[in-house]
Formats: sequence, structure tokens, C-alpha cells
Amino acid sequence: MTNMARRLRERLKEDRILIAPGAHDVLTAKIIEKVGFEAVYMTGYGTSASMLGKPDVGLLTLTEMARRASNIVEAVNIPVIADADTGYGNAVNVMRTVREYEKAGVACIQLEDQVAPKKCGHMLGREIISAEEMVGKIKAACDARRGDTLIMARTDARTNYGIEEALERGRLYEEAGADILFIESVETIEEMKMVTSSFNVPVLANMLEMEELHFFQEMSWRK
Repeated sequence: MTNMARRLRERLKEDRILIAPGAHDVLTAKIIEKVGFEAVYMTGYGTSASMLGKPDVGLLTLTEMARRASNIVEAVNIPVIADADTGYGNAVNVMRTVREYEKAGVACIQLEDQVAPKKCGHMLGREIISAEEMVGKIKAACDARRGDTLIMARTDARTNYGIEEALERGRLYEEAGADILFIESVETIEEMKMVTSSFNVPVLANMLEMEELHFFQEMSWRK
């Protein structure tokens, strides 16, 4: 079986953007693969909407998300990047989350620095934990993995605390071992340029079309 995490690592070394459309179920993931994309992103909002008909406000559990991730991984032959919300608890919980997602075959795990219960990154009213606590969770995630799985660290600091706070958290998360950084809710092209020039690891841009239901996400990395 192809090591998808290693495949994703190698792909991210290339000096070109990787586009990973969001999938909310197995059929969507198969379509994404069929039309030629190189990776698929298991979206948290889409998963909540498709499973529960509810918004992304922390209603799904670790086991529900890991099962959905496992089904998607089984169905496609491209790397799967999967939303793991806040890691479903503290640093100890994050360690179990990483193990469960690894067993599911996920290539990359996204962890965010929100207070639980979390909210979608495009909703207002999000609160964040301290940078120190998130650093601990990232270190726990890196220590817990047994293979090549990538850890993506997301910060939601931009909306309430500004771009400089978000960038500073990104630097701390990179130092803690994050393989990819996701600065959520960047508001201008200039801010995106700041993000892409501030780190030594790949960064992610969330390109979102707001429809009546918040289903489509397109993720791209620029190293």
C-alpha cells in the first residue's frame, strides 16, 4: 500500500501550489480524485452538514470524524488531509486523536487553537486558547505519531487579535514542530503575502465560496 503521508510530504517539496478540494463524503472524494486532483481535504463543516444537517460548531466526536476519514481513505488513492478540530480535548486527547487518524490512514491532520466547542473559521464569536497550550498540543501530536503523518497547525487569531498575533502564533507553532501552517481568515492579498513570506514550512490558503450551505472548500499550499 502506498504511504500517502510520505507521498504528500514529497509533493509539498515541489515549488508549485497543491490544490486539495474539500470533500464531505466518500462520493465527493472519489469525484475529486476522478477529475485529477492530487489530494483531498475532509472538511469539518461539510462533514457536520452532511452527517447531521448542522453547522460546524463542535457537534461531531473524534470517533465519528475518524470513521468518516477512514471511509474516504479506503475509497481513494490520493492523500487525504483531515480536519481534526481542536483535537477533541487537551494534549492527552490530542495524542489519541493522532493515533486514531493514523489508523484511518490520513496523510495530514489539521489541529486548531480554538476553545472547545469550536466553530467554523468563517463564523464570528470564535475564541482561542493560549499560545502556550496550543504549543503543547502540537508537541503532543508530533510525539504521538508513529509514521510520516503531517501535522497542520491552524490559528484563528486573525479575526479578533489581528494579523501580527496570528503570525506570531504561526512562528511558535512552527517551532513546536508543525509541518504545515494554516493562518485562518486572512483578509487581504497583502496579508496573504505576509503569511507566505513568514515561515519555512508550507502554508495553506482557504478559498471558500459562500453558498446557502457552506460546503465547498479548496485548500492550496505555497511553500
